[in-house]
Amino acid sequence: MFERFTQRARTAVQNAHEEANALGHRTVGTEHLVLAMFTTGGIAADVLQACAVEREGFVATLTGTDDAAALRSIGIDLDAVRSSVEQTFGPGALEQAELPRRGGFLFRRSKLPNRFGNDAKKALELSLRVALSMKHNYIGTEHLLLGILREERGTGGRLLREQGMSYDRTMELVKAALRNVA
Repeated sequence: MFERFTQRARTAVQNAHEEANALGHRTVGTEHLVLAMFTTGGIAADVLQACAVEREGFVATLTGTDDAAALRSIGIDLDAVRSSVEQTFGPGALEQAELPRRGGFLFRRSKLPNRFGNDAKKALELSLRVALSMKHNYIGTEHLLLGILREERGTGGRLLREQGMSYDRTMELVKAALRNVA
């Protein structure tokens, strides 16, 4: 199947491994494929941009960095908590501590071996089906994006749907982009 992938789609799949590693995840999921599309470029990146889906917002939703807003919604003022902790334990008490050193070298987490999760495998399979249904003999980033949206259990597709993307609308945008390229 990978022989049908365009160079850009192959790069996206490779970059998905790096995205999973950067987040400390052992498996590559559809969310990592989406993250890779932002940096790989191509039709998928253009469609994500047209749908107002931005990398920073996607990462924030994925990693839960919007926790401060969630805490505020239940009456917890994170700034007040930070101030109180720093008054008691000193400035910077909540900052991440330096990793321990081993043999004079800073110890870092080694690159994690990661495999494709079931959702990513299914999305890759669906991207092939999408390409064939469009009568394309290649799989591009646009097919990957559509495969992710069609895969119902993956985090990547769920987060995209929560941001207003749908398979049908994305297909329309992909077809329009392909017409503009031709």
